[in-house]
Amino acid sequence: MKKTLLLVALFTICFAGIGFASNPPIIPLPQSHSMAKGSFKIKDQLTIYFDDSFANDAYYLQKQIFDIKGITASFGSDKNSADIILEQKSQKNKQEGAYTLAISESKISISSENDLGIFNGIASLLQLITIAESEIDCWTIEDYPLHGWRGFMLDESRHFFGKEKVKQILDYMAFYKLNRFHWHLTDDPGWRIEIKKYPHLAYTGGIGNMTYPNDPPQYYTQEEVKEIVRYAAERKIEVIPEIDMPGHARAANRAYPEYSGGGSKSHPEFTFDPANEDTYQYLTDILKEINVLFPSEMIHLGGDEVHFGNEQWKHNDKIKELMEKEGMKDLAEVEKYFMVRMADSLYAMNNTFLAWDEMAEISLPTDKTIMFWWRHDRKDQLQKALEKNYPVILCPRIPFYIDFVQDEDHTTGRRWGKEYSPLELVYEFNTKNLVDSKYDSQVLGLQANLWAETIQTKQRVDYLTFPRISAFAEAAWGQNNDYDDYLNRLESHLPIYRNDNVFFFNPFDHSENPEPKK
Repeated sequence: MKKTLLLVALFTICFAGIGFASNPPIIPLPQSHSMAKGSFKIKDQLTIYFDDSFANDAYYLQKQIFDIKGITASFGSDKNSADIILEQKSQKNKQEGAYTLAISESKISISSENDLGIFNGIASLLQLITIAESEIDCWTIEDYPLHGWRGFMLDESRHFFGKEKVKQILDYMAFYKLNRFHWHLTDDPGWRIEIKKYPHLAYTGGIGNMTYPNDPPQYYTQEEVKEIVRYAAERKIEVIPEIDMPGHARAANRAYPEYSGGGSKSHPEFTFDPANEDTYQYLTDILKEINVLFPSEMIHLGGDEVHFGNEQWKHNDKIKELMEKEGMKDLAEVEKYFMVRMADSLYAMNNTFLAWDEMAEISLPTDKTIMFWWRHDRKDQLQKALEKNYPVILCPRIPFYIDFVQDEDHTTGRRWGKEYSPLELVYEFNTKNLVDSKYDSQVLGLQANLWAETIQTKQRVDYLTFPRISAFAEAAWGQNNDYDDYLNRLESHLPIYRNDNVFFFNPFDHSENPEPKK
């Protein structure tokens, strides 16, 4: 690997003098870029001019420049004398989020048709500023994302990491132009969000975690949730909560057992009760509070792995009566009945219903429903969702479950048989190898998922996330066609992790940060 990188570096040096330019050290790599002679010197005082609609983005840029370089950037009303310009301009590419970044010796200009594009341009500029010592090469970049949904999921039910770690993840999501934060807040080990109508969900359901079931309760208050949602919004990231049902409900059932549908020997109290009418009102009340907290108007309801713990449904007289009344032949149909009713509750709140690929068989309005394909060994479920005209998010466990180990020598963490998720496999994922082109418009984007069964510490969160989040970002943006070049650019990002005390896996030197065991 190091030999390959050395050759790339030598090639760059040899040809730079005759008009060839290396790629900018930006991840994800911009779609189009060219380098001119000269550089922009980062001065002690900078002036930012911005069109009125980009005021929030200008404030964000000002703060980031100060945090990165300790430089004060002031705002100016004279466009001609400004050092950095944020302006609204038509773009050649009409993809949402397209931008142009032009750097000359005297000026930096970021233009786009909207604030999403301006923010993407800012993200590219901030990478260049962070890597540079005192000056930035003169690049002209025209760029746009291939996928609109570039997501990252964090599971905080199984182990809880807290708002500062969430904010750091959001910072790096913005740094790498990821824009959807899927927050897995409820599951068997713990309920992690305050619900005021049902306070015991947090007080009792929040007790314990995957490793220590009797630990004191840990959860986010509604004020903390609002704080994180605002923080994400400043970074153009939408936060999508997941409230898992009808399975993975043990934490909730600890708090309010009257709504439990029971479970199985290996998964006790695993389900909500689909034959209890009060269950639907209880869950709808919860979703009403969730809806107010998350302006994305999207809520993920899970819908996965219910068969793990629905054994007691077979012996529940009320469920038998429900099946006879509704003409349902098996428990899978009971599960679908439950999810259709809860989807209707979301639709009534003007929310989009999100679910894992187990729900691809149910028939729901395709303009209000999104399916997440996660079972890489069940391509039939993806095909089923596409044929039913559902929009889909691709998050296959191989390679996008980044709690899976990333090197053949790693011993802590998950594998799928002998399969795992090395950096190169994450980087090389391409939807064209998986989805027929006739379904292109239904593929909204990609998502990486960090499940926390094997993650007890923030250090291990870092180790599994970095640098794979950068490889994923390039795959999601749509420029993942040269792994060696990506590695060359990645090397310039590793000092950023070090300076930020991120405990990352170093693909060039495995001895730098030994694998944490928890």
